[in-house]
Amino acid sequence: MRRTLFLIWKELLELRQDPKLLRVLLVAPILQLAVFGYAATTDVKNVPIVVADADRTSASRDLIERFDASPYFSIVGVVTTVDEIDPYLERSRAWMALSIPTGYGQAVGSGTPATVQVVADGTDANSTTVALGYATTLVATYAQTLAATRRPVGQGFSPDKGAGRARVGAFDPQLRVWFNPQLESKDFMIPGVLALLLLVMTAVLGSMGIVREKELGTLEQLNVTPLGRWQLIVGKLLPYGLIGAIDVCLVVAVAVFWFQIPLRGSFLLLFVMSLVYLLGALGLGLFVSTISNTQQQAMMTAAFFVVMPMLYLSGFIFPIENMPAIIQPLTYLIPLRYYLVIVRGIFLKGVGLETFWREALELLVFGVAILSLAAARARKRAA
Repeated sequence: MRRTLFLIWKELLELRQDPKLLRVLLVAPILQLAVFGYAATTDVKNVPIVVADADRTSASRDLIERFDASPYFSIVGVVTTVDEIDPYLERSRAWMALSIPTGYGQAVGSGTPATVQVVADGTDANSTTVALGYATTLVATYAQTLAATRRPVGQGFSPDKGAGRARVGAFDPQLRVWFNPQLESKDFMIPGVLALLLLVMTAVLGSMGIVREKELGTLEQLNVTPLGRWQLIVGKLLPYGLIGAIDVCLVVAVAVFWFQIPLRGSFLLLFVMSLVYLLGALGLGLFVSTISNTQQQAMMTAAFFVVMPMLYLSGFIFPIENMPAIIQPLTYLIPLRYYLVIVRGIFLKGVGLETFWREALELLVFGVAILSLAAARARKRAA
């Protein structure tokens, strides 16, 4: 134990001798979270929209005002004919166009069906889909408001009061959204960014642990010491694990106090699960170091064969359910998949270990397995 502590102290002294690296290890996760927290969002706001108002009545102006008052849309122009909207879409001055036909106001006033058309630029399919959803909801809500104005809720149909008037349905659907009532994408994305940052920091640092000793020629000196294989591994990786634990506290503090992400579950449970996750990340880094000869090679291998597959196959960006059937089984080899379920469950749902114990067990099994494999490859006496 004493020998391992001396090796840990040696690693900490080496980090202290490079204050720039130490600042990067502690400050970079906070800066990256601050950047990704604002950039990694699927929310769409201030969508530029052009309106082709061929009706020019108070009813059409009322609909336009609805769009103008919405935080999701920004009117960049009001024209008269549909042909005039083409330059806006072609030059990307507008993402969407609202076309109000002649006779719209008369139809609204008489209670007969009125049709408006929404034209969207489908170049950015994801953003356009979200914006179309906003527009559909806004128009539907406006239509319900008009119907309720013409006929109070619950009032039956009476021919002598006008057969042309719209009748409100007999039921009033109430929608409730759990865990994220405002549907803020940052509440979903930022816990995932936390998981990604921990992976990048620990896997890359762990991958350079033994390789640096090879390049400096100090690995041969460690070979003649009475340190055992596991003592060497623990002594090399534990300092990076401590830095990772500190980063967990710092990043969670930024997420909760800066981005106002609700932490509904236990911070202690989150911290313990993060340590289990760090076990697997450090094991991956150590495994990479055993198959690399230089620090540059280790960093490139960790980036392209560890971080990138984790990013694409974990469900952080792309839903696993939407992946091809042949790809989905590969996601079970990705520890980030399990940690995302855990961290989002603790943050947003406030659930405990009884809910995600399977993911926690799979995360622990992966960490032990990859660390054992890396230890088996790590030879005390290097070639």
